[in-house]
Amino acid sequence: MRETPRPQGTVGDAGPELPQHRPGRAFAHTTGATGSGTPHRSDGRSPQTPRGARRTDPAGRPGTTPPVPGRSALVISLASCLLALFALTTWQVAADGPLRRLDEQTGRAVVGHGPAALTEFLADLGNMQLALPVLGCAIVWALLRGARREPLYAVLTMAAVPLLVVPLKDWIARPGPLTDATGYYPSGHAATAAVAYGAAALLVAPYSRPSWMMPVAAVSLTAATGIGLVLRGYHWPLDVLGSWFLCGLLLVPLGLSCRSPRAARG
Repeated sequence: MRETPRPQGTVGDAGPELPQHRPGRAFAHTTGATGSGTPHRSDGRSPQTPRGARRTDPAGRPGTTPPVPGRSALVISLASCLLALFALTTWQVAADGPLRRLDEQTGRAVVGHGPAALTEFLADLGNMQLALPVLGCAIVWALLRGARREPLYAVLTMAAVPLLVVPLKDWIARPGPLTDATGYYPSGHAATAAVAYGAAALLVAPYSRPSWMMPVAAVSLTAATGIGLVLRGYHWPLDVLGSWFLCGLLLVPLGLSCRSPRAARG
């Protein structure tokens, strides 16, 4: 609300007077004018939130990006849930618990189902010869678009897969569905597919429209790989689920850094 100019009174004023026209007063409302008359601002006072004092965001725009309420809690909850599920699955397999017995009953019931050619193709999606080139193309694409940190995170995440999976295989020493050979938990093929396709989707998603398309494709490829591995008798269902829980945990830091094209530029 604009203030009505009032006359300057003195001690000897006897009563109210009508506002008097003051030449040049209107110019106080023009751009760049100084002095009295600025709307909604007392004379001579600096603005409460001067633009010159604002910090700029990473894009150079005034103002800072406020933290998203609950985002940290959501990430912590997701990571904790994945870690708990992986620990539960690993414990049940290693200790021959009820989940392992149910898992083996389910695996024997479904093995061999489905067209052999199709299920074999799905299982092969977890081969490094197929999964790693997909991740490599996504890394090159992200580098060409100006990303620096995220491709490095993707490489480190992929490198962490054998460092974690191989010792677990040796420690658990679980036999496979169709063999007495050990080292089937967790599934290396399922882990390779989850990280390769998941990391590739996270790298490309900020630059794609709609952005959800790439994560959906990655989840579909990862799920198809796990289905093929179980139906072909290469792994028990818990072998695949354990790998998914572990690799989902590995992908959380990469997902945090790949939120938008602006954030992806290192």
